[in-house]
Amino acid sequence: MSNHESAGGRLVTPVTLFLGALVAIAGYFVLMRFLFGIGAETPFGPVTNLNDGYSWGIWVVYDVVIGTGLACGGYALALLVYVFNKGEYHPLVRPALLASVFGYTLGGVAVMVDLGRWWNFWHILTPGYANPNSVMFEVAVCIALYIHVLWLEFSPTVFERWGWSNAARRVNKVMWVLVALGCLFPMMHQSSLGSLLIVMGAKVDPRWHTMLLPALFLLSAISMGFAVVMFEATLSADGFRRPRETPMLKKLAVVLSGILAVYLALRFADLAWRGQIPALFQGDFLARMFWLEIALFALPILLFSRPAWRESPRVLFAGSVSMLLAASLYRVDGFLVAMTPNGDAFHYFPSVPELMVTIGMIAFEVLAYIVLARVLPVMHGHAAPKAVAVPAGD
Repeated sequence: MSNHESAGGRLVTPVTLFLGALVAIAGYFVLMRFLFGIGAETPFGPVTNLNDGYSWGIWVVYDVVIGTGLACGGYALALLVYVFNKGEYHPLVRPALLASVFGYTLGGVAVMVDLGRWWNFWHILTPGYANPNSVMFEVAVCIALYIHVLWLEFSPTVFERWGWSNAARRVNKVMWVLVALGCLFPMMHQSSLGSLLIVMGAKVDPRWHTMLLPALFLLSAISMGFAVVMFEATLSADGFRRPRETPMLKKLAVVLSGILAVYLALRFADLAWRGQIPALFQGDFLARMFWLEIALFALPILLFSRPAWRESPRVLFAGSVSMLLAASLYRVDGFLVAMTPNGDAFHYFPSVPELMVTIGMIAFEVLAYIVLARVLPVMHGHAAPKAVAVPAGD
C-alpha cells in the first residue's frame, strides 16, 4: 500500500481568506432563502429565477448533475485500482477520495437549498413515501448511500491522523465491502441522471435525447473522474509545492483517451442511427453548442496522442480542463440549453444570488480540500515508506 503524508503549510493564506469570503456571501443568500422562502427578494435580486417551466436551475444542474460528475475521481480510480487491479495508481486514490467526499456531500446539501418544501426531505427515508419505479428516487437513494460510503472509506485517514489504530483496523477489515459499494452506487446514479432526460421526452432536443443517455452519462462521468484526478494532481503539485505525479498521470491520459474515443464513437453512431446527422449542420445555436461540446471532447484525445506531449504537465492539465468543460457543457446543454418546457412560454437564467450560492459551494469544497490536505495524511508520500501497524485505508 502507498505511504501517505499531510501537505503541511499555513491554513490562513490569501487564497483561503478569499475562498472564505465567497463562502460567507453564499451563506447570506442561503440564509435569506431559508428564512423568507425560495422566492425571497434580496438587495441583489431574487434568490432564484426558477419558475413553473424551469423547476430545475443551476443549483441542481451544477451541484448534482455536474458536481457529482466532478466528484467521480474516487469512483474512477476505484474501478482502475481495485476492479482492474492496476495498483500502480494507488497513490492517487486518497486525494481523489477527499475531493469525492466533499463533492458528493455538498451536492446532497445543495439539494436542500433547491427543494421548495425542504422540511419534507425525510420522506425519502420513509417506505410509505417511496416510489421504487421513480428514476429520481433511485438517484436520490444511491447518492445518499454513496455519501455515507465515501465518508466510511475516508475515515481511516482521519483515524491515522489521531492515532486511533483500532478504529482504522476495523474499517480496513470491511474496506473491500465499501469499495464494492463505492463502485456500484455511482454506476447506478450516474447512468440514471441520463435516464432523467429520457423521461423528459420531447422537451429535450433530439440531438441530445436518446435511449443511450444512461450509457453516455456513465462514460462521461468516468471520464470526468479521470480528468479531475489529473486536474487536482497538477494543481496540488503547484499549490502545495510537491513533486509532480507525471509518470502516473501520463498513463492515466492514455486510459482517458480510450474512454473518450468510445464515447464519441457511440454518440455519433447513435445520431446516425436516429437520422440526426443533418440536424448537426443546421447552423442554429444548438448545433453550435453541440460542436463546441465535440471539440472539447476531442481535444484531449489530440493532446494525449503523442508520448512526448504526455510528458508535459501543461499538456496534461490542458487536456483535463478540456475534458471537464466538455462533460459539464454536455450536462448543461441537456438539462438547460436544449430543454424547452412548454414551448417558449418560460425562460430561465440564474439570478446573481443563485450564481453566488453555486460559487460559494465550489469555494467551500476547494477550501475544505486545502485545509484537510494540509492536516490529514492524504497526499502521496514520496519518502521511503515506514513500517506501520495499520495499512493505509483506501
